[in-house]
Amino acid sequence: MKLKIRRYRWSDLDTILALHQICLAEVGLAPGDGVYYDDDFPRIQELYLACGGDFLVGEIGSRVVAMGGLRPIDSETAEVCRLRVHPGFQRRGFGATMLRALEHRAVELGFTAIRGDTTLNQGAALALYERHGWRETSRRQVGELVVVYGEKRLRPRDEAHRPAVESADAMES
Repeated sequence: MKLKIRRYRWSDLDTILALHQICLAEVGLAPGDGVYYDDDFPRIQELYLACGGDFLVGEIGSRVVAMGGLRPIDSETAEVCRLRVHPGFQRRGFGATMLRALEHRAVELGFTAIRGDTTLNQGAALALYERHGWRETSRRQVGELVVVYGEKRLRPRDEAHRPAVESADAMES
């Protein structure tokens, strides 16, 4: 299967909100736990796209199965947000494909560093970030959960200059 990555469209809103909810429920995160929030979804245009970031979705056929956003923190740093892969499509390299696309897009947008967070109970996400050169910067207890913060310095490389949104043939896992 090949993952086609493209930019978010307003018509994706209900689909990506459902994907978000499914993915967090799968790892035991729920509203009220202190880390779960979804109020940014109706504001993707404002919080991600209009301010110099981006939001990407990954499709298999016409089904959205993955997503991830870049939210600017300052002129040099963006936050990787909402990196999700539907549980039925995990363990196929789609998370790595989305993360690489977000990193490449961050370089294209002029960012030199990216940051993100996940929880200690999201072992697959922690392993993904570690494999891709992220380093843990801190941990914080939030309610019953431990939030792990990480970052990665970005360097422009030849492959970083290829478009983050590519054809399905180019985005194999």
